[in-house]
Amino acid sequence: MKDKFLQFVAQTSDAPMGLEISHAEGPYLYTKDDRQFVDFISGIAVSSLGHRHPKVIKAIHEQVDKHLHVMVYGEFVQKPQVEFAELLTNNLPEQLNQVYFVNSGTEANEGALKLAKKYTGRSKLIGFRNSYHGDTHGSLSVTGRDVYRDPYLPLLPDVHFLDFNADEGLELIDKETAAVIMEPIQGEGGIIPARKEWLQAVRERCTEAGALLIFDEIQSGFGRTGKLFAFEEYEVVPDILCLAKAMAGGMPMGAFVSSSEYFQTFKYDPPLNHVTTFGGHPVSCAAAYANLKELLSGDYLSRAKEIERITKKKLTGKGIVEVRGKGAMLGLQLESWELTKAVVEDCFDEGILLGWTLHSNTLIRLAPPLIIEDELLNDVLDTILVAVEKHA
Repeated sequence: MKDKFLQFVAQTSDAPMGLEISHAEGPYLYTKDDRQFVDFISGIAVSSLGHRHPKVIKAIHEQVDKHLHVMVYGEFVQKPQVEFAELLTNNLPEQLNQVYFVNSGTEANEGALKLAKKYTGRSKLIGFRNSYHGDTHGSLSVTGRDVYRDPYLPLLPDVHFLDFNADEGLELIDKETAAVIMEPIQGEGGIIPARKEWLQAVRERCTEAGALLIFDEIQSGFGRTGKLFAFEEYEVVPDILCLAKAMAGGMPMGAFVSSSEYFQTFKYDPPLNHVTTFGGHPVSCAAAYANLKELLSGDYLSRAKEIERITKKKLTGKGIVEVRGKGAMLGLQLESWELTKAVVEDCFDEGILLGWTLHSNTLIRLAPPLIIEDELLNDVLDTILVAVEKHA
């Protein structure tokens, strides 16, 4: 099967892990050769409630028995869309009161950029160095890493980059700016949280300039940081909120959330000027509704904070620079690429899936599911610590 995988499925890595998955349950993945792996990256921050959460699976089954796709987006009234949009917006600030459903995080960012340009009538966009917003043409244009941008130049014009967490340069946000797009916690840039006072200054500058502030919470959203959304930690409300990954419990889905005032601009001049065929798929929406209901009903947010406390307390010593991040969105910064590679490989041999972020090869991504119990969490952290001590 691996040979056929390499032959018929287009690759984006020159060294894929190549695990042949037979099934998954809770915090575990299982392979065809009967190996068990702890998924300590949650499918890259997707499976926050673990794999195949029973309430999500039940919702999927029930919706599959009713109907699948029936019409392009925004034409038919579909109960799963309405229920999820209502539940989501009821748990957001009042100005974030409408949801546009798409299929992925990249699509959410693309839609947000278009909405900002359409509403403001401006073209200037501002992003941040070492950010990541996706790989499509528009989202790549505002991704702050030249090594990924350069092969596809020229990208969108009038895009400018500032240093993350730096006070210098905010005057670049002016009355020609359509939007500022940013992650409250940079994910692929190395799990770097924004400084609260700096993020508030960015918000103030956007308000003064009439520019829309877009928060990409595709990795940080839905409880991973210990808040339902990371922006709550900063007491800053974006004009547009982009979501995906953990939204639908493992089903493909994305969304951007904004005000009904802003979304009016998609309806006119011309009508249907931003459309999607599969956005808001009823099965994905049913899964997302069940996922969010469960997230809100349990103690998952406090559990994320406890995961942070345990992890930061345990992972110290030679070879470790720091553990940074919030909740269960953490990064283990090590002293070198060689050490990082050795630790990831040793843990893989021990049945633990780890990985690094796109922009940093000395940082190990730690993103366990919020359902992980203390015994398993400590076992994994002990294994990581042994590997670090062995190679440091």
